[in-house]
Amino acid sequence: MRKVAIVAGGATKCGRREASWRDLVQEAGKSMFDSVDNISPRDIEALLVGAAQPERFTFQVHVAPMVAEYLGITPTKVIATTELMCASGQAAIRYAWACVASGMADIALAFGVEKMYMRDMAEAQTNMTCVLDREWDGVNGLSAPPFFAMTAQRHMFEYGTTKEQMAMVSAKNHHYSTMNPIAQFQKEVTVEKVLSSPMVSPPLNLFDCSGITDGAAGVILVPAEDASKYTDTPLHLIGSGQANIGNVVNNLASITEWVPLKLAVEETLRTAKITRDDIDIAELHDCFTISEIMEYEAFGWCEKGGGGAFIEEGEPYIGGKVAANPRGGLLGCGHPLGATAILQAIDVMQQFRGEVPKGRLVKDAEIAVTQNLSGAANVHSIMAYSRSPK
Repeated sequence: MRKVAIVAGGATKCGRREASWRDLVQEAGKSMFDSVDNISPRDIEALLVGAAQPERFTFQVHVAPMVAEYLGITPTKVIATTELMCASGQAAIRYAWACVASGMADIALAFGVEKMYMRDMAEAQTNMTCVLDREWDGVNGLSAPPFFAMTAQRHMFEYGTTKEQMAMVSAKNHHYSTMNPIAQFQKEVTVEKVLSSPMVSPPLNLFDCSGITDGAAGVILVPAEDASKYTDTPLHLIGSGQANIGNVVNNLASITEWVPLKLAVEETLRTAKITRDDIDIAELHDCFTISEIMEYEAFGWCEKGGGGAFIEEGEPYIGGKVAANPRGGLLGCGHPLGATAILQAIDVMQQFRGEVPKGRLVKDAEIAVTQNLSGAANVHSIMAYSRSPK
């Protein structure tokens, strides 16, 4: 198996965009190809497109060939759409990585796109009820906010986690997103403002929740031995982990302990040959504030139930134990489902290159992870990246 590196990446601005699904594809594609001198659309041999619900949000299926056509690509080795809901972009990167590592393709493109804003936002919200088993959980209204609210309630009951601690996650991530030019939300949010924002599903207020977002992003992967042909600062893929337990809420391993995430963490550390203390940057899946708190625990940066104290003590800020979501996270940047993991990877690459504003730069960072959950937090996917080859 060959070692693999990302040599280029580009993205749209995220948010409520007038641009169509196709416009987003071309905007991100142009940004990506403009960022590298020696790769053109005709060089791409494999195309993996992360898209969670294009058939419901934009009434379009069979989107990978559409992306290829709008980017001027003629894939001759691999073409496919990857759907893993909120981790759809992560799946695209993992499959593109496998294509290059195995020798199936020499230049692969992982692309993610989601157009989530609709004329009727009730329809957009209804689409999200399709994520959980429709005959069991979906029909009972268990879309994302009620599920994560239930998770937060139980975590508060078992471990004493507070609404104020969860609000600190939102305040931190919105602070960093003010320095991210492509973020959806670019205003500071205080703990008090989180707590006074409209209630969505108790105990989660509006600013405890990530937004409905339009956006697209793409990264180009090549064998690491060839990376110097395209850039002096590639992003090296060094490991990965993924695990799933259950699907229907009744069959989850636990509500307050994400067992599949712990398994994915251990697999990532093993394959990347690193320890959790080696991780400088962690782009975590903060779809809701309780998510990030539970992810601190699952990664082992604090004890089980200690996630609330971890944020209260300032440990996930830049300069703390680990810089968690210096991009601004999903809370600050928005969550265009198929593009989210690819946006995370691009920001890690820019961090290593020193191309982000000073206020959110993690100086001398060497190792980063990007993590995504999907469904009822029953699937977790992680990629590990390094500034230098390992």
